[in-house]
Amino acid sequence: RRRLKPLRTVVAWRGRAEWDQVMVGLYCGDSRLQQDALDRVSAWKSRYGPKMPLAVDCTAELIRCKVLDSSGRLKSHELILSYGLALVRFVNLITERKQKMVSIPLRQLAREVDIPIWVVDLRHELTHGKLPRLALCRKGCDVVLDWLRKMYWSRQLGNNLCEESEDEDEEEEQEEVEANAELDSDGWE
Repeated sequence: RRRLKPLRTVVAWRGRAEWDQVMVGLYCGDSRLQQDALDRVSAWKSRYGPKMPLAVDCTAELIRCKVLDSSGRLKSHELILSYGLALVRFVNLITERKQKMVSIPLRQLAREVDIPIWVVDLRHELTHGKLPRLALCRKGCDVVLDWLRKMYWSRQLGNNLCEESEDEDEEEEQEEVEANAELDSDGWE
């Protein structure tokens, strides 16, 4: 019998160290380091093109919004549009792969992949309704970035960097309930 060699996967990053450095840079909260990580992701995208993992692309777009927000260069309306585009793309791209020949409601798809329903409702308002307040867009961005960290980045590292206590889980659930109430009310600007 002939032994098969393990398949090699070609990726855009130089190695595990570069991958880890970019992940830490994206999530560190320091806008200068985040910008460096975004520049690295742009280089990856130029090498990898359409093969770029959707989660990496979505993370970069959401972090780019946070960097722009912290710079103070954009007006509130421009930030809402930037966050809105990134959030709409995230929901559409992440749920698109689960769509089959039959159209499945986004809320159902979101439930299947543990995306909070209020994020889908926010996406719906951004797409079809009045623009929400900037604070809600920022909250949506933070929730989605946390989801991406837990569901993608941490899994790529082969461990769970995001273990949380039950108290934190209960706080998150309460925040989600409050956000849902805010979405259901006439609190839109």
